[in-house]
Amino acid sequence: MKESKKELLIKYKSVIGLILFSLIISIINPRFMRISNILNVLRQTSINSIIAAGMTFVILTGGIDLSVGSILAITGAVVATLISSGMNVFIAILIGIAIGAIIGILNGLVISKGKIQPFIATLAMMTLVRGYTLVYTDGKPISTGDSPIADLFSEMGSGDFLGIPIPIYIMIIVFAVGYYVLKHTPLGRYVYALGGNEEATKLSGINIDRIKLYVYGISGALAALAGMIITARLSSAQPQAGTGYELDAIAAVVLGGTSLAGGDGSILGTIVGALIIGILNNALNLMDVSSYYQLLVKGFVILIAVLLDRKKNK
Repeated sequence: MKESKKELLIKYKSVIGLILFSLIISIINPRFMRISNILNVLRQTSINSIIAAGMTFVILTGGIDLSVGSILAITGAVVATLISSGMNVFIAILIGIAIGAIIGILNGLVISKGKIQPFIATLAMMTLVRGYTLVYTDGKPISTGDSPIADLFSEMGSGDFLGIPIPIYIMIIVFAVGYYVLKHTPLGRYVYALGGNEEATKLSGINIDRIKLYVYGISGALAALAGMIITARLSSAQPQAGTGYELDAIAAVVLGGTSLAGGDGSILGTIVGALIIGILNNALNLMDVSSYYQLLVKGFVILIAVLLDRKKNK
């Protein structure tokens, strides 16, 4: 059936909002449309986008993951240690992603087997992992060192290919894989079904506990990947890295049209939401707005998005 104009406007409201917002910013400050600035926005957005991609899986099931910022910090610290000790870059990256996935799976186990609310379970994990990161690093940055291996690792965060930063390629691959999984695999269908009606999904014979392990594992793995990009860019791991990133990721998912109640939304909407936040930050920086006021503006935008989501689900 052909969609009406109103239905199309509702369906693509995030994209329309992103285009209008970009046009307004480019009129206020023409420097915004420079290629170098756009690439800078995309590179800065890539970290939040990758975390938000994993968060999309979790929120589609009706859950939430507050531990992603802490996972980012601990995996960055561990991988920085491995790189400085001379370990092969690709093995170190795989170990980092595995650690993130394992922490995510632990979240899933506590939620599914312990019957703990996702908010409480991941809040506890956030505190535990952040505390362990401070113990592991002794509260100090860990350098990746000065070696050919460290130089190769730094390309992951600060290198480019054909003039485009490497983190942008990683972001595109993550979203392409995420889109395929959600749209064309049984796991994707189960994620939507679980978020739509958990009891009905369980009665239909689907192992909902296993689905929760998968989605929290994916969220943890992608948070770890984001942590390695930051560590590679700075050539060191910061013990306080990732603080507050969970809120930016949740905001990107909600701004992209995914319902906090679960069962409705898309991963492509998430990248639009992440771009809106990235462009907002960039625009405020171009206009020399104080970081204090930037937090106010960002909070206001997130509040509007949550209110719209609540209205949609009434």
